[in-house]
Amino acid sequence: MRIEAYSQVQQMYQTKKVNKAQKTGGASQSKQLQISSVGKDLQTAKTAVAGSPDVREELTASIKAKVQSGTYQVDNGTFAEKLLQKYEEMR
Repeated sequence: MRIEAYSQVQQMYQTKKVNKAQKTGGASQSKQLQISSVGKDLQTAKTAVAGSPDVREELTASIKAKVQSGTYQVDNGTFAEKLLQKYEEMR
């Protein structure tokens, strides 16, 4: 490529940049961000979940005590039925 051609190409790009600035009128544009009501609700739910404990102690305390004392019993038949029921629900 010749050096003269490079300067001609550069001049073409310079004119397009000027035209873009002229189209906006040279005024500065302000941008605003608006969060939808769904986004606000999601943020509220996320905050509530973050503030709650991972384990509900009032439900697990009795089972935990039985497991630690060795008195917790599992009915294999009932367990198998519930497992198959969940499997069928997920299909």
